[in-house]
Amino acid sequence: MMMLPVAAAIIYAGCTKETSDVRLDPKLGTAKITNITSNSAVVQGFVVAQGDGFTEKGICYDIAANPTVAKSKTLYTGSLTSAAFDVALAGLNYATQYFARAYAVGPTGTIYGEEMTFTTLPVVPTLTTAAITAITGNSAAGGGEVTVSGGADVTARGIAWDIAENPTIDKSKTTNGEGLGAFTSAMTGLLGNKTYYVRAYATTSAGTGYGPQVSFKTDTDLPTVTTTAVTEVTKISAVSGGNVTYDGGGTISARGLVWSTNADPDLLTGTLIPGGTGTGTFVSNLTGLTLFTTYHVRAYATNSKGTVYGSDIQFTTLANIRTWYIPGDYVEASYPGSGLLNWSPGSSPKVMSTITSPDAVEGYVYMANASNAWKFASQPNWDGPNYGAGTTAGTLSPTGDNISSPAGYYKLNVNAAVDTMTYTAVATVWGVIGDASPGGWGDETALTYNPTLRIWMGAMNLTAAAIKFRANHDWGYNYGAPAGSQNLVAGGDNIAISMADVYAITLDLSHPNEYTYRADRWGIIGSATAGGWDSDQNMTWDAVNGVFTATLTLTAGDYKFRANDDWGYNLGGSLGALTPNGGNLSTVAGTFTITLNPWTMVATIN
Repeated sequence: MMMLPVAAAIIYAGCTKETSDVRLDPKLGTAKITNITSNSAVVQGFVVAQGDGFTEKGICYDIAANPTVAKSKTLYTGSLTSAAFDVALAGLNYATQYFARAYAVGPTGTIYGEEMTFTTLPVVPTLTTAAITAITGNSAAGGGEVTVSGGADVTARGIAWDIAENPTIDKSKTTNGEGLGAFTSAMTGLLGNKTYYVRAYATTSAGTGYGPQVSFKTDTDLPTVTTTAVTEVTKISAVSGGNVTYDGGGTISARGLVWSTNADPDLLTGTLIPGGTGTGTFVSNLTGLTLFTTYHVRAYATNSKGTVYGSDIQFTTLANIRTWYIPGDYVEASYPGSGLLNWSPGSSPKVMSTITSPDAVEGYVYMANASNAWKFASQPNWDGPNYGAGTTAGTLSPTGDNISSPAGYYKLNVNAAVDTMTYTAVATVWGVIGDASPGGWGDETALTYNPTLRIWMGAMNLTAAAIKFRANHDWGYNYGAPAGSQNLVAGGDNIAISMADVYAITLDLSHPNEYTYRADRWGIIGSATAGGWDSDQNMTWDAVNGVFTATLTLTAGDYKFRANDDWGYNLGGSLGALTPNGGNLSTVAGTFTITLNPWTMVATIN
């Protein structure tokens, strides 16, 4: 006890000796808060004035304002004489606002710095993962429950799955709403006989949390098989097959093709062509088919789960149609610009039979030379059989000489149903006959053959009555057409002409057994014309120049050429190369003479 006066004396003496050593009142500051996490933060204190010296300093904190050391505090363990000091607070609650102050304990008691606030970060959600149910070969049901949000809004939740453990949302996942609570999920597109791992997940601003992992194994699934396109179709055979792309997690014990004349054939209703076992492609040959018949084929694959089928593909076997070629020395001269060649069967005109008359071969061939040599070739090459003139007139022989004919447009007919085949080659000149035509039913009005276009053509005045096409002043060669059709039939119905006018006539016999015609009145229609787009301005026939013509006063706008006051057939695009349904033609205002050649599809405007 006697030491105290001595100490006091020493202190006093020191104070009187050093008059500049002034002691300030102790003072603290709370400088800043850093490194905030979900359960920790670093708070910095600052000694403004030490006073008589501190025996303890640190940070006190609480979820209420004005925290004191009586609440939670963390001591600073460094030097008590340091000015700035950092204190790491740990064990904090996530997503919670805290109040913090620096404190120091000195001889006069505990002093505090300024109060600061901070909020800890949220944590990822907490979940449970539901057991997996409703398991099939390619699907299952699952789900989970978000029990704790972690201090932030749950913006997405669901399940994640994979065949590897600990699946994440980077793999397959579902999305099943938001917020807390339970949810259900459906997994689809799974592979058969596979073990899958599943975890529920929930996502907030803090990240994605996962529930415990559960696992399950899918059942064996049905396989997957595709049907190969049908190729190499003949009169009695074809080629198809399939591709087993997925075994369903089982063993492919059988695969192949089934076919039938009925749609969707199967193993019970169709004809079976086995294609082996396992996955991969296979080829199936369909034989013993009937000519000109529609068939259906499907690939199939079988495993322990069952049998599946590919898509139904339909095809039709070829009809018993003969296509013969007419090679000769006449071809290049008769078909200018066509690319057809002399004495080259595959580059020659053709004649054909029909489905209903497979042994009756016919067609039209033009021969321009004064004398023309030619033969029948049964293939588009010289592999034969090839037929020339037989020893008897009108017969064919595979060893026969070239057939010789003068110039003409020939109708060729072959009777291939007899052992010694016979043929006719009749030169024809075609025209229009009927009470609508200039010659009435007494005789045909001639058409002109154009070898470049391969059509018979002409313009003539027709009345509102009927016409047919006839050759050689002989009713043995005539064509009509069903009402409303432009497809000609030998000896067919009269063709009705609806109104009197000049018609452009086209007779096309260049395609064997597919003969067609056109009979067209022509007009001009469009926004540039007086009738607008509602009414045609009729054109008249210029026999001298062989074109349809009209002189019209036009406004700046568009126009087209239209046949028979109907949009069923119209020409547009370019004046020098018109096309059916081509684009509008444009003009400036003025009075113009417009011409149209509907056969060459060339027009002018002057």
